[in-house]
Amino acid sequence: MLLIPAIDLKDGKCVRLRQGRMDDETIFSDDPVAMAGTWVDAGARRLHIVDLNGAFAGEPVNSEVIHRIAEAYPDLPLQVGGGIRDEETVQSYLNAGVSFVIIGTKAVTTPHFVSDVCVEFPGHIIVGLDAKDGKVAIDGWSKLSHHNVIDLAQEFEEDGVEAIIYTDIGRDGMMKGVNIEATVALAQAIHIPIIASGGIANIDDIRALVAVQNEGISGAITGRAIYEGTLDFYDGQKVADGD
Repeated sequence: MLLIPAIDLKDGKCVRLRQGRMDDETIFSDDPVAMAGTWVDAGARRLHIVDLNGAFAGEPVNSEVIHRIAEAYPDLPLQVGGGIRDEETVQSYLNAGVSFVIIGTKAVTTPHFVSDVCVEFPGHIIVGLDAKDGKVAIDGWSKLSHHNVIDLAQEFEEDGVEAIIYTDIGRDGMMKGVNIEATVALAQAIHIPIIASGGIANIDDIRALVAVQNEGISGAITGRAIYEGTLDFYDGQKVADGD
């Protein structure tokens, strides 16, 4: 199972939010490119990068920083989300060397967009479903939709997405543990991989995910825990590898 460090970008800096609130941030670095290097040196085999400003603006805001990370680490797979609402943005990121683009809000509000980009950019599209109590949130988590997370995931699987990133909003940035039950229920309902996100606090959370990875969980995104030191990334990846 891949352990994937998160680099969340706000105003060009590397930050973490609590439960997606833009007014509740902790700045961890003024140099996101150097921060990417920290995780590469610790053994990261993929990075998860989110343009937080872009998620709220509906268009890329920190793309220049993301392009610099891609240029600095050309052999490292990057998955990028936040403000990706049109095919031109997808193309721009892929041209810059990004491996996967994450469609979030647009996937929920305009489902045919996902099928369109899966046809145009096969193998490069991931959908991010952020949910609370089984309902999907949109617009940087500021609104809850009426959509059921499992129903949507099944539709996107048919469209041809590579994976689903599943985030439990209630746990994100709170380090209260992963919602294993909900993550497994979603993984069992589809055949494409699930990447778990939200709530990882320590090595025990990695062990809990490894115990159910055969249900279809291919990776886990970690943010605040590795920045605040409650989880050592190198040790976490060793556990995720089964060592």
